[in-house]
Amino acid sequence: MTETTTQKPIPVTVLTGYLGAGKTTLLNRILSENHGRKYAVIVNEFGEIGIDNDLIVESDEEIYEMNNGCVCCTVRGDLIRVVEGLMRRPGRFDAIIVETTGLADPVPVAQTFFMDDDVRAKTELDAVVALVDAKHLPLRLKDSREAEDQIAFADVVLLNKTDLVTPEELERIEATVRVINPSARIYRTQRSEIDLSKVLDQGAFNLEKALENDPHFLDQDQHDDHVCGPDCDHDHHHHDHDHDHDHHHHHDHGPSPIHDVTVQSISLRGGEMNPDRFFPWIQKITQTDGPNILRLKGIIAFAGDAERYVVQGVHMIIEGDHQRPWKEGEKRETRLVFIGRDLDREKLERTFKACEVQA
Repeated sequence: MTETTTQKPIPVTVLTGYLGAGKTTLLNRILSENHGRKYAVIVNEFGEIGIDNDLIVESDEEIYEMNNGCVCCTVRGDLIRVVEGLMRRPGRFDAIIVETTGLADPVPVAQTFFMDDDVRAKTELDAVVALVDAKHLPLRLKDSREAEDQIAFADVVLLNKTDLVTPEELERIEATVRVINPSARIYRTQRSEIDLSKVLDQGAFNLEKALENDPHFLDQDQHDDHVCGPDCDHDHHHHDHDHDHDHHHHHDHGPSPIHDVTVQSISLRGGEMNPDRFFPWIQKITQTDGPNILRLKGIIAFAGDAERYVVQGVHMIIEGDHQRPWKEGEKRETRLVFIGRDLDREKLERTFKACEVQA
């Protein structure tokens, strides 16, 4: 097939995680397991990775090394060029994996697939997967803002090297990850061993798909604390929510068990919104606080609108669209989650409330 326009967008998985967290081990698993799919891999830490040729699914030319160091604004153009080059070879692979350097902020990588029209037309950001070294996370959070950003920005977190910590330490580490990112799916792993269906083809970055898979995705107070090991095979997306445990205390207000955490998550919940107030408000918030907003996700109920409106943002970039009609009996409420630093909770809550339709 020579026409690329008729093809479905190629899913892109971004692998992130601090140096030594287990990214290369996971990447080698993806490339060597017998899953019948072909992956093109973009790596950007030249010299650190020695991937044996026999691990490459098709041939070593499917691995693209971006040796200018970090995938950040300065090399975003390189990433776009590599992806565009891949797009000219339809049928050679089913998906793309971008492995970022351990020191990289994953946000600019994601923004490339979010912002560049040409890349966006042909690819779709599927999920940002962060690997966390359970033993060294407390230290990483003390000395590296990037380690925290990687967790905050992720859709899926692999809490790796769990065999190197005690059960009590693991509980504390996991609680810290939850404080930084309440909505990520967390899996406990050893040597990056996980059922790849929990990591690849998730549709997790796309908020509409995430909500289809898990209707309670944005209900932070309803996420239960159960976290599965690598061999768990139960359905993660429909937990029972009839327990009485109050989760707001460590999602929204409680300090992290590790005091160096600087990322916070703020949940806003309200009724129907006035679009003439809401859109200028969200634009203003993202323009003024954008540098401090890592992720923004929400479902908006607009007065007089029969459909749910979904918004998501990265820093100052925000986009929204109608997702689906409100179902009969479904509560028409608005939920917004901000993950970022130095966010003014009181201001966000007050100005958000001002966008509500007054009864």
